[in-house]
Amino acid sequence: MKVSFIFLLQGFVIFLFATLMAFQAQALCVKTKRANLRVSPSTKAAKTWNVVRYMPLRRIGGTKSWTQVSDVDGDKHWIYDPLITRSYKCAVVKVKKANLRTAPGGKIHPKYSSAEKYVTFKFLRQRGKWAQVQDEDGAKYWIARSLIWVQ
Repeated sequence: MKVSFIFLLQGFVIFLFATLMAFQAQALCVKTKRANLRVSPSTKAAKTWNVVRYMPLRRIGGTKSWTQVSDVDGDKHWIYDPLITRSYKCAVVKVKKANLRTAPGGKIHPKYSSAEKYVTFKFLRQRGKWAQVQDEDGAKYWIARSLIWVQ
């Protein structure tokens, strides 16, 4: 009886820790056309980066109406909560240049042949080593999963 209580207590502690860690490090996406990232949680704080729709961010903390995030490069910023969403995943090119394709491993896409570092997309799905993404205009592409940072 005493042993099962200890296991139950250990399980609860592990669950509680995992839940807290999941809340701390949540995937976020910029949902507005443009958003300012800042050094502290205030509109008067210096801007660190002006990002566009679908920029993925990782939540690392926050206040009542501001969220502290890290970006693809690991830099930390603050963003005003109404500018972000958790309702879908986003992706950003993390290398100098990434080919955009019509299918996983297929031909180069006729609309845009490549995307440069920091180009953002809405993440749709993954098939093996490939990710299907969508740009702001609704065009869909396939890109090697290793070339993007997805949140």
